[in-house]
Amino acid sequence: MKNWAKPTDVKLPTTKGGKIYRFLCYTACSGFGVGYFPVASATAGSFATLPFAFAAAYFFGVWGILALALFSMIIGTIASKEVLKYTEHDPSIIIIDEVVGQLLTFTLVANATTDNLNAWPAYIIGFFLFRFYDILKPQPAKWADTKLLNEWGVMLDDVFAGVYAAITLYIVSLFVSIM
Repeated sequence: MKNWAKPTDVKLPTTKGGKIYRFLCYTACSGFGVGYFPVASATAGSFATLPFAFAAAYFFGVWGILALALFSMIIGTIASKEVLKYTEHDPSIIIIDEVVGQLLTFTLVANATTDNLNAWPAYIIGFFLFRFYDILKPQPAKWADTKLLNEWGVMLDDVFAGVYAAITLYIVSLFVSIM
């Protein structure tokens, strides 16, 4: 990554509390280990988010999706700051940003998926739309990924991709019966 160098003056925590905090941050950032998937960990993280997105939307509608996305964003920002002390910028093990983006993908159609077991096509289409925008990184996602070389850059590029995917999924839902 341009303009970013791995910190060299950071020492590993030596106290028990510091080691536990570091472990919890790595656990949160990796989605309880999903980020260690050997290939396409971001795709695995997005896919692992789908049951949580379904449950949040099914039971609580848009407010459930937004609450889960906000909670994941807060935890992801805090935990990513710690993980970035020991890794390169946006390492593949950090997938909590994919969780946030994938959740945001369903915000505009969440109320239509509440109490709706027939909405599964929306989740499949939303999954692929989010992955498309996350890989393509249209502006401002590209700006966040290349210019914000900290925890905010890690998180915000996927937030922008999720917003693009949400808008596209909503437009698709207007023209095609996916729910």
